[in-house]
Amino acid sequence: MIFSISFGGRRWVVRSSLRLFFIFRLCPASNIMVRYCEQSATFNHPWHQVVQAFWERYPNPHSSHVLTEDTVARRLEGGCLRSKRIVTKTNRMPKWGERFLSARTVAVLEESACEPARHSMVTLTRNLAHTHLMEVTERVEYMPHPDDPQHKTLVRRCAWVGSRVFGFGYAIQAFGVERFKKNLNNTVLGFNHVLAKMFPQQNAGVPVTEAVSAMDARKERLRETAKKATELAKSKAGAMVPQAACAERESR
Repeated sequence: MIFSISFGGRRWVVRSSLRLFFIFRLCPASNIMVRYCEQSATFNHPWHQVVQAFWERYPNPHSSHVLTEDTVARRLEGGCLRSKRIVTKTNRMPKWGERFLSARTVAVLEESACEPARHSMVTLTRNLAHTHLMEVTERVEYMPHPDDPQHKTLVRRCAWVGSRVFGFGYAIQAFGVERFKKNLNNTVLGFNHVLAKMFPQQNAGVPVTEAVSAMDARKERLRETAKKATELAKSKAGAMVPQAACAERESR
């Protein structure tokens, strides 16, 4: 469903779907369209554990695209801890995108504000390079889950994707949104991996997330199945060779 609204003297085009919520902002001055999308995830760990895992989330098996991370600033303002970090990530582009950008890495600025007294943490991330091709701004909010604030954490993640490339803006934005969704899945898996490693047992008796161990078990079963199938194929092939030789001799 697509409809338009007016707010603050600007016109917005809104597209809604079952899984994501997109907003296309039309800027009259520069005619740049920005695509907005949001998703949420729930972790079966209390807020303070998720925040601790946030600082230890790299490296993990699902963050191979993250190359480096460096803290460049950190200060305490009242009860709020504010930090700035530079994260370097790989920048894979589709074939059609290589004509616009050949760089394989991108530097990202991550700013965070953590207030333990309010059980609130907000991060704001944006790319520092290649903004002429695509600008991505991501905001993430970590909060106790409304249904179970003592044992679960709700993470709301939203992103704004824009491009100034004339004629390819929509394709570049679509690529940015798809990569956002893919990276979100890896982020959740990586978080669960770090949480399960840091907190093997819950103080409140809530079961530890078993996504990582279950996935490893599935991989092991698949490897065993593939191994057995290979051995079976080899045994059948070995049995067929003598039979073929005997059939050839009988034909002679």
